Amino acid sequence: MSGTGEAVAAASDSTAVTGYRGPAPRTGQVPGVPVSVSRTGDATATHGAIAVTGNLHVDTLNVVQRGPQEPASWPHQVGVIPLRARSFQHRGAVDQLAARVDGGGTAVLSQVLTGMGGVGKTQLAADYARTAWEYGGLDVLVWVTASTREAVVAAYAQAGVELCRADPGDPERAARSFLAWLTPKAGARPCRWLIVLDDVTDPADLRGLWPPAGGHGRTLITTRRRDAALAGDGRRLIQVGVFSKREALTYLTTSLAAHGRTESTDQLELLVCELGHLPLALAQAAAYLIDSGDTVATYRELLADRTTTLTDTAPDALPDDQALPLAAAWSLSVDRADTLRPAGLARPMLQLAAMLDANGIPHDVLTSPPVLAHLATPDTTGQGGPVSARDAVHALRALHRLSLLDHTPETPHQAVRVHQLIQRATRDTLTAERFDRIARTAGDALIAAWPAVERDTALAQNLRANAIALASCAEDALHRPDVHPVQFRTGDSYGSTGQLALARDHYWYLAETTRRHLGPYHAGTLAARSNFAFWRGRAGDAAGAVDAFAELLADQVRVFGPVHRDTLAIQGNLARMRGEAGDAAGAAEAFADLLKHMVRVHGEDHPDTLTTRSHLARMRGEAGDAAGAAEAFADLLVDRVRVLGEDHRDTLTTRSNLAAWRGRAGDAVGAADALVALLADRVRVLGEDHPETLVAGGSLAAWRGRAGDAAGAVEALTALLKRMVSVLGEDHPDTLTTRNNLAVMRGKTGDVAGAVADFAALLADRVRIFGEDHPDTLITRGNLAGMRGLAGDATGAAQALTDLLDHMTRVLSKDHPHLRTVQVGLAHWRGQAERSKRAR
Repeated sequence: MSGTGEAVAAASDSTAVTGYRGPAPRTGQVPGVPVSVSRTGDATATHGAIAVTGNLHVDTLNVVQRGPQEPASWPHQVGVIPLRARSFQHRGAVDQLAARVDGGGTAVLSQVLTGMGGVGKTQLAADYARTAWEYGGLDVLVWVTASTREAVVAAYAQAGVELCRADPGDPERAARSFLAWLTPKAGARPCRWLIVLDDVTDPADLRGLWPPAGGHGRTLITTRRRDAALAGDGRRLIQVGVFSKREALTYLTTSLAAHGRTESTDQLELLVCELGHLPLALAQAAAYLIDSGDTVATYRELLADRTTTLTDTAPDALPDDQALPLAAAWSLSVDRADTLRPAGLARPMLQLAAMLDANGIPHDVLTSPPVLAHLATPDTTGQGGPVSARDAVHALRALHRLSLLDHTPETPHQAVRVHQLIQRATRDTLTAERFDRIARTAGDALIAAWPAVERDTALAQNLRANAIALASCAEDALHRPDVHPVQFRTGDSYGSTGQLALARDHYWYLAETTRRHLGPYHAGTLAARSNFAFWRGRAGDAAGAVDAFAELLADQVRVFGPVHRDTLAIQGNLARMRGEAGDAAGAAEAFADLLKHMVRVHGEDHPDTLTTRSHLARMRGEAGDAAGAAEAFADLLVDRVRVLGEDHRDTLTTRSNLAAWRGRAGDAVGAADALVALLADRVRVLGEDHPETLVAGGSLAAWRGRAGDAAGAVEALTALLKRMVSVLGEDHPDTLTTRNNLAVMRGKTGDVAGAVADFAALLADRVRIFGEDHPDTLITRGNLAGMRGLAGDATGAAQALTDLLDHMTRVLSKDHPHLRTVQVGLAHWRGQAERSKRAR
């Protein structure tokens, strides 16, 4: 049937049918034959009526008409609040959420909980919502799992259907109806509502979906994001961090106690630290311990095992309805960050940061040329192309926005912080080949950022911390195919900043690991042993250093031969340590023999040959020939100026040595005059705050004092000490030497009591830093005893020197010159004490 014209409009409960003949709708009758209609015109229906038009084939027609749903009565909840976690901890963020006004007294109607995955944002929001629902007088509560825009729309639509007669067939329209319904209307009954948008993945998902501000409503958002868009329109951001130590311990103890488990507090504290106080990690660790029956100590061993991953530490059944194991907690955030501009750089940047110190990575490390080159390779990002430092910074910002790390450029030495478990999870995703490549790139980046002269002690400390963190997680990679240079740079940094014992210990450990990875006779192993022996001597054990160098020399000759450059260098260090151990004459003889080999192998003008001449001159002076030492340094200076130039650091050092030995030969005034000119050149070439410039200033002040101007020396050394503390730090050996010289000069001015106080304080610090057996500590004890004698306590001075001589006899060789010095002082003060006794 066709061409039947138009039906009139159907209203109320009537029916309008055009082009249709058959049983009336709602009659329940079944037509005897099928009926079809076409080209039938238009029909309209309103207020629940039925209109049928078009091509209709009817066998059986049953029409069930549903009227609009009546609005739900208040109070009404839409969505399900997550269950309260076992052993839930009341935290500071709970109190922040409960504060209804900000610091200025303005009502806070919208709050955003932001933080990395696993810190417990959802639990905090659930606690807030549950409390508000039970005690806050809410009329409507809507809980939305807001990980996608579609999920938000669906939740709003459901609320619209239940609360304001919205059409369930059009979710977008229903969602808009709900938001419009939330807006306060004049004369309408006020509605006290709370909407929780949990786990917002992208702020853009909320475009057009933010609940209205004002009225009697409140909004709470949880998210890992930290975009500026989240902080607009009066919203207050609350940063949620990890548990405090107390909260973490309480959580773990309570969780285990609920299952009849008690563990050592010491072990629990260690586990809390190793898990970085992260609530998610603690919850899953507690579940693992309960399910497996393992002790905390056993679990910690599993966690520390480099052959395991975080997946191996997860329980079979996750606690508290958690959706993801710890290992996967951040994977979606990484995926999202990697899509932000510059696309593809966030993930490889996080992989690099995962190798370094969780507590702070210097900004210059992650924007260094090795990092930029790594990020630019096609197999890193999948696309390749040049990467700028600005791109690297933007990659860090993308990771910051997803709370995968904290990027604070205003603290450049610790600009990037990453939670240790995010680092662990990131490393676990890497193949062995990629792991090694990224680890060595991180080492290259540290080397690139490490200044040749460490004037900034805070930066040097952070670089060492990052190098140690890298070695801790990637020891194997740093030994393939050879020892990475960052391992040696770390040890040298300890030594150059005066941390002699740490330099010694670092190289001892490096020698052991290199021996294990590369073999006992590998060049890297021998180099690490050489550095260990050197810093062992500098740390005060010169005799032990002599033994270590002698043993090393035999291995070096066997592997590389007697004239290899490294072999000759070890011979030089062996001779030097003999001198440090007190055998200056033997050291001079050894250097004289070594010099012949150096000339034959390298030639007279080679830098190593010139360095050997410098050591030989010094040892001749230490053996008693100060004038001969001065003459040798004068000859060396001529050759170094000719070969290296006047401004070379070795040339400047030779001038310093020449001045010192002229002074020790009796010409204190000449030494001071020479050092005046040298200091000016040091400032010009190296700068005022270079360590060698500061040392030159100290030498000048000391020789001025010895030349008769003790008061001027005190003034100069006092000013210099402040600069040294600022540049080098309080515990640097050069700072301590300056304090020693200042105390000596105070005594020369007649302020003996002040000198005694200075030496006593210096002794305490040298014992703390170097230990009781270090030569510098022993010298300070002797100086303090002598100054006490000058202060009138000859008996006390004699007793102190007696004790010192006994100590020196135990730790120094029997021929050490320090022993003779103390013996002379002891005889003097014993005589003074006897004379004083007779005079009484």
